[in-house]
Amino acid sequence: MTGPRIINLGLPKTGTTTLTDALRHAGLKVADWRIRKGQSTLPEITGEHVGRIVYADYFASGDPLARLQEFDVINEMSAVRHDRSLWPQTDWGLLSAIQQHHPDIKFLLSHRDSAKTANSMMRWNNLGRRRLPQADVPGLPRGFGRSEAELAKWVEGHFIFCRRVFAGCANFLEFDIEDPGARDTIAAYLDIDLPWWGQSNTGKAEAK
Repeated sequence: MTGPRIINLGLPKTGTTTLTDALRHAGLKVADWRIRKGQSTLPEITGEHVGRIVYADYFASGDPLARLQEFDVINEMSAVRHDRSLWPQTDWGLLSAIQQHHPDIKFLLSHRDSAKTANSMMRWNNLGRRRLPQADVPGLPRGFGRSEAELAKWVEGHFIFCRRVFAGCANFLEFDIEDPGARDTIAAYLDIDLPWWGQSNTGKAEAK
């Protein structure tokens, strides 16, 4: 068991579900948003949000991935609801700790047009209309994010943050989820085969 070797820094509605499905089709074990029943041998993390686990382990041991060694990939680390607002992909202290403890880790940033992302957030459950504006989110203080324009500015700010902190790093790849060449770009970067690539949740209500 080598532990996680791929981290996606993408925000909700930037193709994270598609990426999860593609990597699972490639035979990788992916932790996506929450640890579901049967995914882990550790009962204390089953049912927990990935974001809560990585923060708990970051503060307890310094290694945010300490209890996620059964997984190859960490995707969709954020979680927001009435009692929590967790955004590890925006926290350089936590991300640098991951790099320190896992020097072979590879970071991905799933990118999507910020206006389209904001529109999807508004249409997905109550994410854009209630949960984000009522939470304290890095780069999006409580009370902001009630319009698509504000959400789009926040989304674009996250892309800028990631580009800046990973500038010149060989272990960082940003890809556009709508780019026809995204599949080949990701496969080459991760040095794996991706037997499936498509659009998850087609025909459903907007998903993450």
